[in-house]
Formats: sequence, structure tokens, C-alpha cells
Amino acid sequence: MAYDDDTDLPHRWYASNLVGVPARVLASTDFNAHPTALAIAGTYEAHTALFHLLDSSRDLNEAHDMFVHYLTLAFGLRKPEAHEAQAMGAAEQRRWRSSWRKLLQGWGMDSNGPAGAVLKGWVESRFGLVPSFHKQPLLRFPSPAWVVYLQEKAASRYNNNNIHQQLDLLYTYCQWALRRIQQQDGTNAQHLRLWRGSNQCEEQVVAGRLQNRRCTVRLNNLVSFSLSQEDASCFGDWVLEVQVPIVKVLVFPELLPGQVLQGEQEVLALGGDYEVMARYA
Repeated sequence: MAYDDDTDLPHRWYASNLVGVPARVLASTDFNAHPTALAIAGTYEAHTALFHLLDSSRDLNEAHDMFVHYLTLAFGLRKPEAHEAQAMGAAEQRRWRSSWRKLLQGWGMDSNGPAGAVLKGWVESRFGLVPSFHKQPLLRFPSPAWVVYLQEKAASRYNNNNIHQQLDLLYTYCQWALRRIQQQDGTNAQHLRLWRGSNQCEEQVVAGRLQNRRCTVRLNNLVSFSLSQEDASCFGDWVLEVQVPIVKVLVFPELLPGQVLQGEQEVLALGGDYEVMARYA
């Protein structure tokens, strides 16, 4: 089939979202330079009791315990006691209850696995940012690569138990925690200085050249960053220094003590087009 333009390429798609900022704007370098607050419609309003409780917490550790306890009760994430399991049917005992924690653990093991597909699908649904990579580049639609992604993001093993609503709360809690840290520190920064290591940067460049150090790259709709250049260099020969808007952050290490991502000093954030400083490690 011949194509007269590239409107069927994912980065040209402008999906609706729940944050009130057009996806085209949200993915742009202009938004990254001048970010505005983002809120997933209805999430705070549906769980005001949780956030009022969080406001009374003494520190992030106590807030974390409150958050985990609330989601455990709200979404039935607690492992049943022995006597409770006996009262359940065999099918109920075997039922996999998806949780935000299992998704993050799955992402930590393989961001291109089924858990990664669900997370990318959540970003697509809530922020309108279409993924550009899952196992392989997601180019023209339809294609075998897109079929695999669509199947994995809809598979019931991870995509059940109101998983999108759980992730809505995780993002909203993350933004609450970042504001709390800034209030305590007396700062008002809009960006986090982060790094990303990769061996596939050339195909992500949309303006400039890596060899000139300053360029613009198009990142996937959800990406991992490192807190230091040294950590990022473990993941590729090219290291990209990025100023990531705080409003695009989903998970940062201090947010969830003991979480699998913390050991890797990994930050999960929304992607799009970023102006970067590139260094060859």
C-alpha cells in the first residue's frame, strides 16, 4: 500500500485524554519547558478521604503506609487468611487480582512484557500519548507489532481489578508527595534533572544530532530514567541528560519504600519529545 502522508504514524495521532491538556501539547518540548499542573479527572474528587488523611501524615513513610492500606481495602489486594481462603471457591482462590505493585514489579523485570503493555495503555488512556515502542517499533497501523501490543495491554492477567483506577491513584499520590516534599524543603522546582542510557538513540532523534550534544529525541509514552549519570550509563553507550517536568512523574524512588524500582534508583515518567544533552559514555 502506498502512503501519501504520515498521518497513520503513531506520533501523528492525537487521542483524547482525562487531563485537560491536548496530547499534542503534552508531548511537546514547549510543554516540557513550561509545564502546567495535570490532574486525572475525577480521581481526587472520588477519593478525597484518602488525600485528607495523607495531609495529616507526619512524613512520607507514614503517608506510604496510609496509601498502601487504602488501596488494599479499596481494591481487595490483601492476601486472604487461611480461614477466608477455605470459604472461597477454587476459582476465586486462583483468580489473579491485578495490582499497581505487580505492574511496577513487572515493569522492573521487562518493560516490554505484558505489565509494560498495561502501563503504556494506561498512559494512552489517561494522557492521550500513544506508545512508539513495545518489543519493537510501533510504526504504521495496523501491523503485527501493534497486534501484539494490543493483545498484551488487554490481557486479563494484568488488566483487571480496576487497574486503571489504581494507577490513577498512584499518579495522583505521586504528585501529592512531590508537592509535599517541596513544601517541606521550601522549593518550587518544576523539573527533575534525570538521565537515560540507551544504545538506540539515533532512531529517536527528531531534531539535531547526537554528536552535537544538544538535540531533540522522541521517547516512548512511558519511560524509565535514572537519578544519576553513572546509573544511566549502565543501560547504554549514549547517556541523555533530561529536564523532566515534575507533573510528568509517575514513580520516584522515595515514593514507595521497599518497592522494586527503588533499588534501581529508577524514575518512571511520561514521554514525548524532549530536548536533551547527549554524552557518549
